[in-house]
Amino acid sequence: MSLSNSDLTHLLLAVVLLLLAAHGLGWLAARLSQPRVAGEILGGLLLGPTVLGLVAPEWQRALFQDGKATQPGLGIFYQLGLLLLMYCSGAELRSILSRRDGKATTGIAVLGNVVPFLAGLGFLKLYDTDRFLGPAGNRTAFVLVFALAMAVTSIPVISRIMTDLGIMGTRFARIVLSVAVLEDLLVYVVLNLALAMVAPPHADTFSLPELLGLQPASALGNAYYVAVTLAFFALAAVFGPGTAQRLAGVRGNLLHRSSPLAFQLVLLLALTTLATFLGVSPIFGALVAGMLASDLRGEDEQARQTVHRFAFGFFIPLYFAIVGIRLDLVHHFEPVFFVLFLAFACLTKAISCYAGARLAGQGRRGAWNLAVALNARGGPGIVLASVALDAGIINESFYTSLVMLALITSVLAGSWLQVALRRGRGRLLDDDQDDERRPQQLPRPA
Repeated sequence: MSLSNSDLTHLLLAVVLLLLAAHGLGWLAARLSQPRVAGEILGGLLLGPTVLGLVAPEWQRALFQDGKATQPGLGIFYQLGLLLLMYCSGAELRSILSRRDGKATTGIAVLGNVVPFLAGLGFLKLYDTDRFLGPAGNRTAFVLVFALAMAVTSIPVISRIMTDLGIMGTRFARIVLSVAVLEDLLVYVVLNLALAMVAPPHADTFSLPELLGLQPASALGNAYYVAVTLAFFALAAVFGPGTAQRLAGVRGNLLHRSSPLAFQLVLLLALTTLATFLGVSPIFGALVAGMLASDLRGEDEQARQTVHRFAFGFFIPLYFAIVGIRLDLVHHFEPVFFVLFLAFACLTKAISCYAGARLAGQGRRGAWNLAVALNARGGPGIVLASVALDAGIINESFYTSLVMLALITSVLAGSWLQVALRRGRGRLLDDDQDDERRPQQLPRPA
């Protein structure tokens, strides 16, 4: 199906403007030692109803709504950007997890997840949030999403912050990212359960739950979704390191011989398709594909890096810009609630992570640095908001609060760590021997 010249022009102009805004403000954010994702979302925010729609609504409507192909086209780019973001995050998940700091990782992960999750449930008992329910009208699914928003930590954002600060090789970075791995796996399992609760019966006739006659909201259905999500994640552990490399080396693999890059993209799409058939959210298929592809070698590793570079050059900035353009701070933002939500979420997460770090033997300075770093909700927080909005679990007002929470906590974490490095003379943990071998001077922003 081909597009008319007018529709194609509208779509391409929208993509060009979003990319220019995302990369321009993303570069500026990096220069200011802030997460690039914050600038990318801000770029979309400026082109959305919050700024351009307020100043020149006719222009905003003409650029992003009038073309027949603009909304569907941007929707496709949005979905592809989300899948590639999860693919790249999956590759980081597999390579990050470390056993060297198991005690600290386990202690912080347990308290840093359980306490905020339970605190989120308690918050809902004291504060009326029914107005934030989405079209699906499922209170239980909303409660799960709300509680997850309190506990989530961003691997892509915090790893990018620590890379820019030159501390990725330290014990501090290993602990932070290992905790984030465990937290994110829990988040994804619970999120899939919430998505299953709002799945309309008989919505997809070609899926295993439908073929088995499972009702999404039933006890048996809930048990199925939890079990199949855990089993899907277990694929990366059961098949183990080298799975993607072994598949690539199969003698009859003509696709890999033709193009290692195409082989990885087909692996991504195949596992995403398998996930949707099993009733698992497609983002988990992309995540597991990235985990399986994390230990590729030689030309296959080069191909994976090519996917990574192109994704972060085109699809992922476009995804975050579309997230920004969906924000409407004029009509769908409640400042009073957001300030309360932000303060409660940050304090709960920070105190629980601090307590976990102290119980694991960290000093006060190191425990606070870990607590603030693990408060960065970034990418997963935004994915949680986007997926929940698309599923009808939350409305646009709460979506806006979740995205703003992810942005502000990420900026706060980056700023805190930069100051902490200067005050601690390059060390973030009281007993971190690795940091003593790091340069004492902070790198200049790229």
